[in-house]
Amino acid sequence: MSEASTRRKPNQQPALLDTELEHLPPELRWREWMGRVEAVIFSASEPVTRSVLAQVVGKNCNLELIIDDIRAELAGRPYELVAVAGGWQHRTKKAFGDIIHAAFGTPAGQSAKELSQSEALVLMCIAYFQPITRAELSTFFGKEVSRDLIGVLRGQELIASGPRSPQPGAPYTYVTTKNFLSQFGLDTLRQLPDFEALEDAGLLSKEKLLAGNIIPGFADIDDDGASAALDE
Repeated sequence: MSEASTRRKPNQQPALLDTELEHLPPELRWREWMGRVEAVIFSASEPVTRSVLAQVVGKNCNLELIIDDIRAELAGRPYELVAVAGGWQHRTKKAFGDIIHAAFGTPAGQSAKELSQSEALVLMCIAYFQPITRAELSTFFGKEVSRDLIGVLRGQELIASGPRSPQPGAPYTYVTTKNFLSQFGLDTLRQLPDFEALEDAGLLSKEKLLAGNIIPGFADIDDDGASAALDE
């Protein structure tokens, strides 16, 4: 049989990946799994989930220990492996943020425009009280939260439509997204600062939030972040 006839045709499936690597000594097998996991994470533009990584290592491979060993090897590097948005991702260490800003004019991973104060506060409210409707948000802040403001947060993929509310008319609710977790360096919403702890520290008050007084003067901030008088 000629060499050409033994070549894999374009429409043929690739050979099954050997994930168990039983022919290798344990130490070399572990190093190979580490290399595979890091290569997959490094090549991805989004956080890589456990289910994806499990496809390239043995069924008895402890991914947490693999990640720990990779992190240990990156200890002296300017980037690290972080748990974010339900997966793992390589990210530049915060200490090098100013360096990257000087080189490219924008901090690492910050391609979207900076949120205005009102946009940031509405996003925070959605994060803590999701799923929540636009009408409920408007009640919280004592003024209408505009569709344009919601559109900014949706446009940056920080929020998305959630389940319909049981309220009359079944309005859509809003919830945060995986991109929200990624942008704020969170693995899950459970990593948000505890609301009660923020209240105890005097940094946040649920009562003030419900009264629209979370930050003095918020009610006088229009949707582009500029100060404006409230309509009577």
